[in-house]
Amino acid sequence: MIELKSPAEIDRMHVTGRFVAEVLTEVGRLADVGVNLMDLEHHARGMIKRRGAESCYWDYAPSFGKGPFRNVICLSVNDAVLHGLPHDYVLRDGDVLTADLAVSIDGWAADSARTVIVGTPAEEDLRIVRATEEALEAAIEVTRPGNRLGDISAAIEAVAREYGYPVNTEFGGHGIGRTMHEDLHVPNKGTAGRGMKLRPGLTLALEPWFARTTDRIVFDPDGWTIRSADGSRTAHSEHTVAVTEDAPRVLTRREAELGNS
Repeated sequence: MIELKSPAEIDRMHVTGRFVAEVLTEVGRLADVGVNLMDLEHHARGMIKRRGAESCYWDYAPSFGKGPFRNVICLSVNDAVLHGLPHDYVLRDGDVLTADLAVSIDGWAADSARTVIVGTPAEEDLRIVRATEEALEAAIEVTRPGNRLGDISAAIEAVAREYGYPVNTEFGGHGIGRTMHEDLHVPNKGTAGRGMKLRPGLTLALEPWFARTTDRIVFDPDGWTIRSADGSRTAHSEHTVAVTEDAPRVLTRREAELGNS
């Protein structure tokens, strides 16, 4: 069932979204050559505990996972793009790191992801990160009353085509609100003008992610970490967005992005 949120409920989700943005900003700041992924995990745990928030990932056990997830943040490196299980890995110069975080505060969830490059960036890595960011902004722009779900998917796909990246449809955006995953799957590929009509109060996590040269994925033996099937590098950008009577309301903007909201 799709639950439309009131303006007051969206305000409460925005409180959570601002905290998610704060944590991701701090993780991005700390991600540097020589830093262990587990240091980033424990730093995020500390921030969540001090805020009195609740991790949406801890004990998360979907059908595709291997047992409950026992971390508070997903950290995916290079060809890993989704659900990266934090582990004993020291970041190297040029690594591409995606941090994905969802928490709940006072019963309302928000979800966001960003990809950063550690140390010296390669141009092709900057390009794929930029593509996911542009695709996310294009998706946000059409998340308006009267448009349809397919308009969001088509906007993401159009940016991927412009950059020449293939698009996987197995994992994409989703509804969000009282829980991290609510009804509605938002594929990163679709046809404009099709699908459910968007209405004020709808809250979605939009998350374009691309691999450089494939749309196929493989799972690590840990049962969680998803990688590009051919080992090509990846990137992932995500925001929690509310449909309002006016412009889309992005609930997880980081401070550095506020000029785009």
